[in-house]
Amino acid sequence: MTELEPEATGGHTIGIWPLVHAERAALAADLADLTGGQWATPSLCTGLTVREVLAHLIAGASLNPVRWLAGVVRCRFDFDKQVAMRLAEQLGATPAETIDRFRSVLTSTTKPPVPTLAMLGETIVHAQDIRLPLGIRHDYPIGTLTRLAEYYQGSDLPVLTKTRIRGLRLAATDGPFNTGSGPLVSGTTLALTMAMAGRGSYCDELQGDGSATLRERSQTP
Repeated sequence: MTELEPEATGGHTIGIWPLVHAERAALAADLADLTGGQWATPSLCTGLTVREVLAHLIAGASLNPVRWLAGVVRCRFDFDKQVAMRLAEQLGATPAETIDRFRSVLTSTTKPPVPTLAMLGETIVHAQDIRLPLGIRHDYPIGTLTRLAEYYQGSDLPVLTKTRIRGLRLAATDGPFNTGSGPLVSGTTLALTMAMAGRGSYCDELQGDGSATLRERSQTP
């Protein structure tokens, strides 16, 4: 797939990579002036600082399928160990080096063996893992969020988003996203997407009879 080639999903024709690149650039701009203390802020990813999550994003944009598989074999198919190893490789000696490395991959189309839409999810979810603890607000295009929500409702790659919402009906209050049947969970497209990705912090923004169920499920990977 080339940078401008569209990925088939729900009849959309706009390519996914430009959306990924736009969100990476927005995140880089938001993090340009962080202090040392802010870089050490705990992220929404348990045990990782916001700087370490950024290093994880760099790693994801630097790993082609061959390097990814080599790392998996090296780590004896311990995927968590592989993630930690690649994060450490990209962290750099200082926060300035970390952000410089991130800027160097803003337009990368390199990825592990996952769908390009999974890379959009990686970018948006981890960006919010960073932004929310720092109190940084970012307004995503509703079309971008809807593309991601539609992908998540039908896939368990790379996280169990489809499984997490089984038996629930999700309805966005700010866009066209609507899926499933069962007890209702409603909220912004961003909150629904983040809850699908297992971020329980966003469940406070959700309403409906199914919201407690989704909150419970969001506590598990």
